[in-house]
Amino acid sequence: MAGSRLEKYGTVFSRIRDLMRSGVMKPADKPIWYDVYKAFPPKRDPLYVRPHRRPPPQNQGTVPEIFYREDEVRARFYQLYGEGSRPLDLSKLNFVSTCQRFVDKYMELSSQSSLDESSLIEETGKALLSEGIILRRRGVSAVSAESRVPVLGLKLADMLAEQQTVDVEK
Repeated sequence: MAGSRLEKYGTVFSRIRDLMRSGVMKPADKPIWYDVYKAFPPKRDPLYVRPHRRPPPQNQGTVPEIFYREDEVRARFYQLYGEGSRPLDLSKLNFVSTCQRFVDKYMELSSQSSLDESSLIEETGKALLSEGIILRRRGVSAVSAESRVPVLGLKLADMLAEQQTVDVEK
């Protein structure tokens, strides 16, 4: 039995017979059924028949892409607002992400009014703002550079003029 144990390389009877002929298996160790099988062999030898593989269908068309309206709204949300202001908290069972709140409010407003898409998205942002959810547009900083550091707003000429007036007064 050094080879494969699959029946496709010979029957169990032929492998036992060959093992006994070669001396690997002693005649005293032969299975109980060996003498019966040898005395009454089957009318047809049990052959391994490879299972037929079903040919692929002839009309293999492309599977159409499935887009739901909610998916388009989500894509628009992430395009405008990015990932959102806070991370997803999956430890809470009833946690609803900012994006899902946006989609729910969008669907609610779209069923109530007949606005076009861009104005409906703006109205959805305003409605969420009234509920206390702050959405920040992607790529726009919340605070301008001039209001953060007032020195950056000064020009070099203005600084020199101010320096000269301070020197003249002394």
